[in-house]
Amino acid sequence: MSKLTGAQILIECWKKEGVEVVFGYPGAATVEIHHYLHESPIRFILCRHEQAAVHAADGYARSTGRPGVVLVTSGPGATNTVTGLAGANMDSVPVLVFSGQVARMLIGNDAFQEVDIVGMTRPATKHNYLVLSTGELASTVKEAFYVAVSGRPGSILVDLPKDVIGGEAEFSYPKKIQLRAYRPHLTPHPRQVMKAAGLLRSAKRPAVLAGGGVISSGATEELVRLAEALEIPVATTLMGLGGFPGTHRLCLGMPGMHGLYRANMALQNADLIVAVGARFDDRVTGALERFAKGAAIVHIDVDTTSIHKILAVDIPLVADARQALAALAAEIGAVPAFDRDSRLAWLERIDAWSRESPLAYSQHPEGPLLPQRVIEALYRQTSGKAVICTEVGQHQMWAAQYYPCDRPRQFISSGGLGVMGFGLPAAIGAQVARPGSTVVDVAGDGSILMNIQELATVAQESLPVKVAILNNGSLGMVSQWQDLFYGGRRAATVLGPSPDFVRLAEAFGIRGFCASTPHEADAIIKEALSHPGPAVMDFRVSGSELVFPMVPAGKALDEMLLAAPEAPEPSEAPEASPAPEEG
Repeated sequence: MSKLTGAQILIECWKKEGVEVVFGYPGAATVEIHHYLHESPIRFILCRHEQAAVHAADGYARSTGRPGVVLVTSGPGATNTVTGLAGANMDSVPVLVFSGQVARMLIGNDAFQEVDIVGMTRPATKHNYLVLSTGELASTVKEAFYVAVSGRPGSILVDLPKDVIGGEAEFSYPKKIQLRAYRPHLTPHPRQVMKAAGLLRSAKRPAVLAGGGVISSGATEELVRLAEALEIPVATTLMGLGGFPGTHRLCLGMPGMHGLYRANMALQNADLIVAVGARFDDRVTGALERFAKGAAIVHIDVDTTSIHKILAVDIPLVADARQALAALAAEIGAVPAFDRDSRLAWLERIDAWSRESPLAYSQHPEGPLLPQRVIEALYRQTSGKAVICTEVGQHQMWAAQYYPCDRPRQFISSGGLGVMGFGLPAAIGAQVARPGSTVVDVAGDGSILMNIQELATVAQESLPVKVAILNNGSLGMVSQWQDLFYGGRRAATVLGPSPDFVRLAEAFGIRGFCASTPHEADAIIKEALSHPGPAVMDFRVSGSELVFPMVPAGKALDEMLLAAPEAPEPSEAPEASPAPEEG
């Protein structure tokens, strides 16, 4: 058997794993890999920053369910990936970063572009590796892919010393990996399933809290089937949006700090909550000591450490979400027995909450343009079928509220880490993964500037990504807190004159549009969507609009702010809002 270099072995490993695309940025430590990668069938996407490369791989992974792969050089190339690795890991996304490293004999000598990236990323990844010989490279790569996608998915870093990449070894790729200390538990325990099924039958006010685990396990059909069989309303977390159809009659929408009134009230008043692939994040629960005090809790999660970590639960079910929901459905039976009268009364109560405080906005025909109106127009003109990527901030919450997603992997956003600058590179990854889909990055004028250099990547790769900038002249989410709780002192959140985003887009060879009224917004959305290439839309929206509902820090979910104090009265009749979240 002829020997291959480490660079060749790495590429052969990627091919064995079905890798079709690698995102990254080259350097001296990885130049040999690029030498062979250039002649391989694997597509390399040259991003303009390593952090953006990881976000692009993240967007690719969330769009496909397959791992995203990144290749970067040593030193700053590696350190620039830390934010992306941490974000992917917190959101349970399988992303693998392969970083160049100085030769083994130089490690620890403060050599040029040497950093201990393994040590730096240990708390930011699911696992990481330093490959110490060319002969162990193939088995390490196999293990890295296995760990990334199995159990609760997460991010992996594989550090590759330059002499390991340049060394030679026989190539033999393992067929499977068995790790004694790592064996994810996927099958639910029958006794726990029986207990959970009993609670589902007897509950009078049940609710499901569906998180990102529903999407990563492919459990949407099982969740819909169970919810419809038992007439159970379903709330979806930010990471779970699309895991249950957003326009379904049983969908409560997103709960939490900026969740819908009906979703928060339903969770607070439920007598049973079945959490599926959700980890009871503080942004979801509000004041933990006052969260759903009258509810029994069933927690389904493949990650043992997530159960009882934040909230004591009554029935833990350690299992893959899809397998657990299927087992519950089988235990309950085709014609489930439950108190239909109490269930009907519960759904009617939820309908009353919907009417009491619906999600709505008041748009004046001649402006100022409201951000909610922009999202609603995007929803209408894309027929609710676009892949929505977001940055982080007010625009992220408006997108979650006003663009209901009916299918999994349709809403892509940075949840746990809340990374500004995530949306544009994530949209690149999503567009690469789904070349025939409409992909829209909903951004703010602050967050878009954090990775705006990736417009060069969009242009070079001819990706028809559409960017919708809700331009309010401020760092909106922080300024919202300042307006509500800090006397309106907007310290360090006023951005001043924004770049001319139209001319900036054109400088990258991309079509640019600008709108400041509802009519203009409709027109440029139509034109941008019909344009076959990429487009940047600059929406000059009101700088005083805030995201509501809002649960202030330290408050319970049913202690929501529904409007700003002393909100000004409209001076003319508002444009009707179709409130698309109602379906």
